[in-house]
Amino acid sequence: MSSLLIIGAGPGGYECAVKAAKAGLEVHVVDSASHLGGTCLSEGCIPTKCLCHTAELLSSLHAAPSNGIHAPLERFDLSAAIDRKDQVVSTLRSGIQALLKTPGITFHEGRAQFVPGDAHTVVVGDEKITADHVLIATGSVPRSLPIPGNDTPGVLTSTEMLQLREVPARLCVIGGGVIGLEFAAIFNTFGSKVTVIEYCKEILPPFDSDVAKRLRTTLKKQGIEFVTGAPVTAIHADDTQGGELHVSYEHRGAVHDAVADVVLMAVGRAANVDSLNLAEAGIEFTPRGIVVDENFQTNVPGVYAVGDINGRLQLAHAATFQSYHALNHILGKPAETDLNLVPAAVFTHPEVAMVGLTEAQAKEQCEGITVRKGFYRANGRALSMDAGADGYLKVILSPEEKVLGAHILGAHASELIHEVALLMSTGQPLSTLLHTVHAHPSLSEILLQLGE
Repeated sequence: MSSLLIIGAGPGGYECAVKAAKAGLEVHVVDSASHLGGTCLSEGCIPTKCLCHTAELLSSLHAAPSNGIHAPLERFDLSAAIDRKDQVVSTLRSGIQALLKTPGITFHEGRAQFVPGDAHTVVVGDEKITADHVLIATGSVPRSLPIPGNDTPGVLTSTEMLQLREVPARLCVIGGGVIGLEFAAIFNTFGSKVTVIEYCKEILPPFDSDVAKRLRTTLKKQGIEFVTGAPVTAIHADDTQGGELHVSYEHRGAVHDAVADVVLMAVGRAANVDSLNLAEAGIEFTPRGIVVDENFQTNVPGVYAVGDINGRLQLAHAATFQSYHALNHILGKPAETDLNLVPAAVFTHPEVAMVGLTEAQAKEQCEGITVRKGFYRANGRALSMDAGADGYLKVILSPEEKVLGAHILGAHASELIHEVALLMSTGQPLSTLLHTVHAHPSLSEILLQLGE
């Protein structure tokens, strides 16, 4: 029986383990029991979405009077929200524990390190494990800017933000990417005065600039202050002012300070390559991550790396489907999924979602593209749920009216994007969607505006 060793029980590990065991492989999974589910479950997707839900409920309560509901909000208890978040994480972790008891899977608790000169053998505590195939899925760790004061007390990572029990009066977020914006939106709703400082000229650099600008405008209306095109140069605590934090940044030729009680360092995540002994095992890697080919195989035959560890696309669902692709390669099966089409979402309020090319990328790669737009304000369901103000849909089409990219800003964007993703993955023209009857009233009808 062929064997597979999976290092890391996050989305790129545990789901692949189940598929591999059912395919007849002898599967070994290594991770700490407290970290089952990986970054996504422990300090990423799931816990932040729990707080996003809490923030959405709180925002709805603030808007209740306009719907004829007058009920005083006595107080907001962040500690209780954190407890609920922890309970959700615990429930899901229990589910993963059950999955890892699937026949054919052996779970080894601990940290794996490769044996020097042998990329198919790891040591876990006093145990040595050798396998025919190895899948590395150890995820990523938070990055920090190499600036003075980056380790000042009160400068937190996203992991530490998820453990706060009190709402900071002033929060400065360094980084206007997905992580930074989600926390900015959450704590703005919770009552913090939030300032976001972004190095690039616009927030959400990988997203369509039109949609990113609209989101920034909307969040600014909600009270979040943005400073873009501003490199942060230092952080220091002012002990004469109770230890308040000063974030120094350059903007338009001058140096400024943002004052905060808590600073979130949200400048991305780095591949978690330091603990594996990769160099001595002969596995090629760079600061970006482990180098892999189109099948996610490393320079060592039979050794694969998926998810954040390879630095290609830091999304939990990307890790999952990369692992499926690698497993198919191990089993000698053809690839089943187009990994060039991976939707992404930002769970601010409103949400943002995208799939495919931005308008700028499409113009660089194709001639004769067209852009079509739709608006939530013209949709009955959106207006009925107070979601019509800023909602926006944009698709980029080839001359043959194949969808090259889609971008949505608005309620349930993270769900709506998949209708377009399915269209793109099957190679169908936009007309296929337009000729599909949609229920009324529904947000999905916004997509039908693209034919008008």
